[in-house]
Amino acid sequence: MKICIFGAGYVGLVAAACFAESGNSVIAVDVDKSRIDGLKEGIIPIYEPGLKEMILRNQAEGRLSFTTEMTEAVQASLVCFIAVGTPPGEDGSADLKYVLGVARNIGQAMNGYKIIVDKSTVPVGTADKVREAVKAELASRNVAFEFDVVSNPEFLKEGAAIDDFMKPDRVVIGTDNVRTAEIMKELYDPYMRKQNRLIVMDIRSAEMTKYAANAMLATRISFMNQIANLCDCMGADVSAVREGIGSDSRIGYDFLFPGPGYGGSCFPKDVKALIKTAEECSYDFLLLKAVEDVNERQKEVLADKLITALGSPDEEQPLTGRTVACWGLSFKPRTDDMREAPAITIIERLLAAGATVRAHDPEALKEAKKHFGDRIEYSTNQYAILENADALTIITDWSEYRNPDFDRIKSALKSPLVIDGRNLYKPDRMAAAGFRYLPLGRCGVGICGEVK
Repeated sequence: MKICIFGAGYVGLVAAACFAESGNSVIAVDVDKSRIDGLKEGIIPIYEPGLKEMILRNQAEGRLSFTTEMTEAVQASLVCFIAVGTPPGEDGSADLKYVLGVARNIGQAMNGYKIIVDKSTVPVGTADKVREAVKAELASRNVAFEFDVVSNPEFLKEGAAIDDFMKPDRVVIGTDNVRTAEIMKELYDPYMRKQNRLIVMDIRSAEMTKYAANAMLATRISFMNQIANLCDCMGADVSAVREGIGSDSRIGYDFLFPGPGYGGSCFPKDVKALIKTAEECSYDFLLLKAVEDVNERQKEVLADKLITALGSPDEEQPLTGRTVACWGLSFKPRTDDMREAPAITIIERLLAAGATVRAHDPEALKEAKKHFGDRIEYSTNQYAILENADALTIITDWSEYRNPDFDRIKSALKSPLVIDGRNLYKPDRMAAAGFRYLPLGRCGVGICGEVK
C-alpha cells in the first residue's frame, strides 16, 4: 500500500519504519529540511532501540523515503497519516494548528480519493475539524474529490515502540465508513498474524480512547506514589503492598511502581488536555485534577529527602557546599526524551538549594545540556560523578543502575548516602553494606530513620 506520513518525529518515524518493514511504500514528510536531509544521510534525530537499523534497512531497499515535498507525497499515496505534534496551549488544551495545517496541505494537493488518518493524539471532535479543513481547500480549488477521515491513535511506549507497533496490544480504528475500515484492516493485517487485536469503533470514541488510556495509567502512577508516601509515614513497605494488591486479577502489577512522578510527551500533556476537554463541556474532572497535582508534588519528594538528609529545610540554601550525583535524566529508560522529566524539577530544586549537581545518563546528556547548560556537570561514566559527592540520587531506572559495584560507590562517596527514587535495591543488603539508604515507601524495613 502507498502511504505518506506527515511528521518525522517520534510517532511518525516509528510508524514510517514499521509500515515499510511490512512491505508498504512509505514517504515520510516534514517541513524541517535539516531533519529530512539528516534522515536521508542516515542520521536519526531520536533514540529508540532498533529504529535506526529499521530505517536504514528500508531506505536501502527502497520502501522508505523522506521529503519536504508535501504535494508529491500526497498525490503518490492512498493513505495520508497526520503524525505531527499537538503541544499544550497555555490553558492545557491541545494546540491543533499543526494538525489542521497538514489537513489543509492535503486538501490543496489531493488528486483523487484519499484516506486521511489522525495518528496524532487529538481531542474528541478533531476529525470533524480536519474534515472541514480539507473540504474548505477542495472548495477553494473548485474540485470535489472523495475522502475519508479516520482516527487511529498510537499506543507506543518509548523504549519499546518497535515491538509495540509490530506486536500491538490493540489497534484502534475510528471510522464511520465500512469500506475505509476494510482498507485499514488490510493495512494492519501483517501485525495481526497471531491474534486479531484490531478494534473498529466510531471516530469520537477512538479519539477518546487514547486520552482515557493515558489518563488511567497516569492515575495508577499517582495513586501508587501516594501509597508509597503514606508507607513512609506509617512504617509499611510499599513493595510488599504492591505484591499484595497486584495479585488481585482486577488490579494487576503494571504501573504500580512508585517513583519520582511521570513525565514524557504523553501523560502530562494528555491529562491536561482531557481536563480541558471536560471543562469545555462544563464537566469538572476532579479525579484527573488530583492526579496532576499529585504528580507535580511527587517530583519534589526526592529533593525533599536530600534536603532533610544533608541540610536544614529552614535555611535559604540548605545544600550549599554539598555535591549531589544523579543517575538518570530521561523521563524513563531506553529513551533520550526529557520532556516533562522529573529530573528537571529535581535538579532545579537542588540547584536552588545551593547544591553542586553532577549527572549521568546513558542517552540523555545531550538533551540535558539544553535544559541546564553549564549549571551542572556531566559525565559518560556513571562512577566518575561519585567522587567525593555527598549523596547519590537515582532518578531513572536504567538497567545499568540495577546491579552496580556497591563497593566502588561507597568508596567514592564522601558519605554512603543513596536516595533511590526507583527502589532498585534491597534495603537489607544496603544496610548490611553500610549505606544510609532512602528509597520510596520502604521505611518500614527500619533503615530510613525512626518509624513514625
